[in-house]
Order: sequence, then structure tokens, then C-alpha cells
Amino acid sequence: MSDIKALNDVYREIAELIGYDNAMILYTHFKGQQITFPVKLFNAEYIAETLKKQYDGTNAKKLARTYGYSERWIKELIKKGG
Repeated sequence: MSDIKALNDVYREIAELIGYDNAMILYTHFKGQQITFPVKLFNAEYIAETLKKQYDGTNAKKLARTYGYSERWIKELIKKGG
């Protein structure tokens, strides 16, 4: 059965976003659990490493927008990372 209309609301929305088969994979793996997705997609270690590579001394504002952090946080992280 692959009728998206037959699914409960949240599963229907997931199926519309990622396809019926992928929704079934999520359902099978996580059914019965409540899942909260963090606001930040990337972990802090990845962001720190990426900033070390991408920061050029003038682009803190752009990096802050790109990764969803404040410019102040970006500058503090860069300062700590030396």
C-alpha cells in the first residue's frame, strides 16, 4: 500500500516531503518515539572546524548568517580557537 492520503497527518506530511518509502523507513525505525529536531543542524565541533577554514578576518557576519549563529558568538569562537 502506498496511498499517502491514508496516512495519519504527521506521516502524510513526512511522505509528501521525502516520499512514501522514506516515510515508511522513518516510521519503522522510530515508531512510538517522540523526536525533537534541534534548531541547529550542525554540531559545535563541525562549526568550529569550518570557521577556522572559512574565516578571513572580515566575514564573521556572513558566516553567522550562513550557520545561524550570532556574529558575536562566531567572533568569540574564532578568538578561542586561535
